[in-house]
Amino acid sequence: MSDAALPIQAAPEADILSALGTRSIVLVGMMGVGKSTIGRRMAARLKLPFVDADTEIESAAGMTIPEIFERHGEPHFRDGEARVIARLLDGGPVVLATGGGAFMREETRTRIAAKAVSIWLKADPDVIMRRVRRRADRPLLQTADPEGTVTRLLTEREPIYGHADLTIASRDVPHDKIVEETIETLRAHLCGEQPSQPPADVASAVR
Repeated sequence: MSDAALPIQAAPEADILSALGTRSIVLVGMMGVGKSTIGRRMAARLKLPFVDADTEIESAAGMTIPEIFERHGEPHFRDGEARVIARLLDGGPVVLATGGGAFMREETRTRIAAKAVSIWLKADPDVIMRRVRRRADRPLLQTADPEGTVTRLLTEREPIYGHADLTIASRDVPHDKIVEETIETLRAHLCGEQPSQPPADVASAVR
């Protein structure tokens, strides 16, 4: 009987859920770094609901994000984004993927800090461009120089993303490897243990 109980006691997922309590897990970072993909897999591992803030914004507005930008402008979108994220964080523990600009708003960062653990998925510009180049639903990249826009946004946003509780290197490896690293790092952060891998993996984020 005791052998049967061991896997439950040793599972990082159980440790994380216990330490989280009513807090959520919020993924932040640039477009294309894998917040939705990693978030869905993390949520499945932790048996928590997964929520994509952009999807919720579109549902609330009754239009797509490109349509919101076109009709009402970015400031209007950002106001709605902040309201939606506040509502989602009030709804109990979830894994929440946020849009690339959401964490820039101080009010949202403060709310996330109070009600969640934040994880920055950090990727190099060339990785981001490879992933988003073929997507037509990125309003901020509808410019004559998308690469220049990505570089500018990274320069503006990375110092703010750096305020997240944890940083994980998003790079071209199997998604499950990123998920495993994220789970281990989150458990270490919440439970005060040393993750079994990190430094070399995290260092590769800046190569």
